[in-house]
Amino acid sequence: MNMETAKRNESGKTQSSLRAMGSLVRENRWPMTLSMISTVVMVVVGYITPLLLGEVIDCVLAGKPTTLSPGIAGMLRGIGWNRAFFQHSLWVLGVVVVALNLISGAFSYLRGRMNAVASERIARKLRESLYDHIQKLPFGSPVLGRSGDLLQRCTSDIETIRRFLAVQVMEVVNAVLMVGIALVIMLGRHVLLTVISLVLVPVLFCFAMWYFRRVHTSFRDADESEARMTAVLQENLTGVRVVRAFGQEMREVEKFDEVSRDYRNKSVKLNDYLAIYWGGGDAISMTQSMITLLVCILFAVRGSITVGTLVVFTSYVGQLLFPVRQMGRTLSDTGKSLIAMERILEIMNAPAEPEEPDALRPPLDRDIVFDHVSFMYPDGDTEVLRDLNLTIRAGETIAVLGGTGSGKSTMMYLLQRLYEPTGGEIRIGDVPLNRIDRTYLRSHVGLNLQEPFLYSRTIRENVGIARKDAAQREIDHAVRVAAADTFIREAEKGYDTIVGERGVTLSGGQKQRIAIARVLMKENQILIFDDSLSALDTETDAKVRQALEEEQQGVTTLIISHRITTLAKADRILVLEDGRITQLGTHEELMQEEGLYRQIAMLQQKTGEEEEGD
Repeated sequence: MNMETAKRNESGKTQSSLRAMGSLVRENRWPMTLSMISTVVMVVVGYITPLLLGEVIDCVLAGKPTTLSPGIAGMLRGIGWNRAFFQHSLWVLGVVVVALNLISGAFSYLRGRMNAVASERIARKLRESLYDHIQKLPFGSPVLGRSGDLLQRCTSDIETIRRFLAVQVMEVVNAVLMVGIALVIMLGRHVLLTVISLVLVPVLFCFAMWYFRRVHTSFRDADESEARMTAVLQENLTGVRVVRAFGQEMREVEKFDEVSRDYRNKSVKLNDYLAIYWGGGDAISMTQSMITLLVCILFAVRGSITVGTLVVFTSYVGQLLFPVRQMGRTLSDTGKSLIAMERILEIMNAPAEPEEPDALRPPLDRDIVFDHVSFMYPDGDTEVLRDLNLTIRAGETIAVLGGTGSGKSTMMYLLQRLYEPTGGEIRIGDVPLNRIDRTYLRSHVGLNLQEPFLYSRTIRENVGIARKDAAQREIDHAVRVAAADTFIREAEKGYDTIVGERGVTLSGGQKQRIAIARVLMKENQILIFDDSLSALDTETDAKVRQALEEEQQGVTTLIISHRITTLAKADRILVLEDGRITQLGTHEELMQEEGLYRQIAMLQQKTGEEEEGD
């Protein structure tokens, strides 16, 4: 990719981020409008106070002609508020100043409140939209493989956008108003003094632009570095048992130290730019204020301006410089929020599983037909399944045996439409699988994985997660079928025992039995066990299989296993090698022919005899 193409891509991403943020702001137009009105009132009141003080000094105390417009001056005279009145009742002007500040404070509260309402609404919508979209991403989406980075985008990046909307959007309005009103008033009073008061503003502006360019790149580096650190932390916490088992604690600490150090260095660099900008901005602003004050004093001594004008200019120059100085911060926060929005849009633009308005919901207790089915993973270069032809009769139990990478699990994933075949077709009855509604299919096809995922909740909640309205007797029945009732009764809190994150407090066999009970809570017409009995001892395995046979009569069942005692009970056994069916038949039939099944059976039989001899 050449430099020109990279710039166009970057520009396109920035425009997309701006459009997305603009859309979010428009959806919250009412709180943002109230915030804008409050900002206008605050700025106007902020400029009235110095003008009022200047009028008191020049007109009331020094006796010079008023600088108020004829209309306002006439209105004040009409209610008896003339120069003589104010000379004897200066307290009235004090009350007016206090009242103006109270009004400004009230509208400042309103602005903060409306900014908070709008920004929190937007943050909530972003979080919910992002989470909802993640749920709809395809099973094999590369986005789902970066859980630490996803966590960063769902939290830190959204918080960056929320802070920007809560603070900096109205700061832009505030800056434009402050600069515009200040220039109009200052030019109306003294043109030369206004020019002198702005002599260092171009320098401050250029300094702000320099800061923005540096921070834009540095923030992206720091944000991505934080994402890597989060990913390492999440991975370590998830695999804490493996780390301890292999004695890799120090290596993990070193790995985290490395990414933490990288994040620290990038954050320090970012804060260095911030310190340079605010320090330099303060120096330029103070220098400009000092120049204005000295020139105003010189002009006042010579009689070129009044003391009231001096007060106005020295007050306004600070209000004029502040938004220009703040512009660097506003631009940097804008850049940060655009980068954060860009990272969020990368997830939101990842293709989700398409909607299926015309999808069918046929009965699934029919024959399952694999018709010349082939499959290759999106990032793969070889086919995992090759020209698979198979008919599974309704209510039949099929066992699957095969080596690692033979395509066993992929075959099961295809049945749940977690992936789509790259060749051929799968049918249930006469209905192509890709015409069946995904949600309906997955709610009636029970899938048990070898490594079941349990939530950090109670056993009751984990078993009943598929049916929130399940009665306790239904949960008890599913647990008994899965042979999990014994260890649940022995647990300190029974069904209310917290299993820990990913079921960390349970053994592998206990987790598998809880997962089986969870699947049995569904209305299954097809059951799939992807090596999900592997952690059970032989006796418990036989007990669970017996209970399943009695409980799930008429349910089409597919069992992946390497245990011959499990495979032998199936109606038919399928042997997969290199993505192809190499053997198919009953246990007795396959034992009579040369092949992988007989080899494994003989090996396990020999191993079993040796163990008995020992």
